[in-house]
Amino acid sequence: MSTTVPLAAYLILAALLFSIGIGAFLIKRNIISIFMSIELMLNAVNLTFVAFAHKWQAVSGQIFVFFVMVVAAAEAAVGLAIIIAIYRSRKTLATDDINLMNH
Repeated sequence: MSTTVPLAAYLILAALLFSIGIGAFLIKRNIISIFMSIELMLNAVNLTFVAFAHKWQAVSGQIFVFFVMVVAAAEAAVGLAIIIAIYRSRKTLATDDINLMNH
């Protein structure tokens, strides 16, 4: 017997993941935590795209997921390089202690 998960369950899970990502982005003061919360929000959007693509039997949602994953991978590579550069120059990853305008 095959049971299907309703679309609302996927959307509720995606909204929960996105809300956790926004909350962590606003509360955390560590660059790595902020970076991870952005990735969590991107994954919540991916879950929504896949859920609607499956519901409507369309491939376009999965194509959007592919492009979002490519952008997230590029963001991870560039973002981590920037984070490493900031840590090497400032010796901290706390956003309150980093002021790039003052040398």
